[in-house]
Amino acid sequence: MKTLYVSDLDGTLLRSTESTSDYTNRTINTLVEKGMLFSYATARSYSTSAKVTRGLSARIPLIVYNGALVIDNATGEILLSNFFGDEARDVLRDLIAHGVYPIVYTFANGVEQFRYFPEHSTRGVMEFVATRKGDRRDHPVQTEEELFEGEIFYFACIGDPDRLAPLYEKYRKQYHAVYQRDFYSGEQWLELMPLAASKSNAIRQLKEHLGCGRLVVFGDGKNDIDMFQLADESYAVENAVDELKAVATGVIASNDEDGVAKWLAEHAEI
Repeated sequence: MKTLYVSDLDGTLLRSTESTSDYTNRTINTLVEKGMLFSYATARSYSTSAKVTRGLSARIPLIVYNGALVIDNATGEILLSNFFGDEARDVLRDLIAHGVYPIVYTFANGVEQFRYFPEHSTRGVMEFVATRKGDRRDHPVQTEEELFEGEIFYFACIGDPDRLAPLYEKYRKQYHAVYQRDFYSGEQWLELMPLAASKSNAIRQLKEHLGCGRLVVFGDGKNDIDMFQLADESYAVENAVDELKAVATGVIASNDEDGVAKWLAEHAEI
């Protein structure tokens, strides 16, 4: 029976320096070459996750944008996708009506872009955009109408909790909504994706795609609980929140101690 191993990225596979260590890269690359089936799941894009895992050269499927896409690490090919339909434009109109101008992730003319309206963007949005300087997806717009173009698959709202919390309550049952403080900046985020776009659903799709019978996962945050509930075995890193540790099969060494890679080196079935 083949086993799929999936790790969360920030706070789990990545060290606090926002990078994978040489040990983690070397260990996972070697195990994948020997036949281990491994993936990581993240809210990051393919572009930014590839940067922080630069030494991870193995050909593995990457679950990005919280499950909106599964992309081949070696080729950049989209293996699986979960996009919004036309309802995305209704959501965008509602966000704007409530004074929230999100970063809109879209494919326009076959090109991936993140669109934002600088004139109405929060400090948090602009600080986030500044960290993506030189990113080919960067696409500021001059009018609201331009935010609606293309095939939308993800909204990222960054700003005042008093504005974002009610929108989370409004949409959390209709869509896949994530409401949490950013791990690094401390800014409040509200992320909205199609209901099918979640780490757990993308993992389920990938497990079927690869023909795996078992699933082992690793994580650190409350947003990893769904994938822990899906797995046959689940391991929380030492720095994980108590809520995740409570539902884990076990607790392993922290992200800064390469807990995931050390566990895989000792226990992964190849």
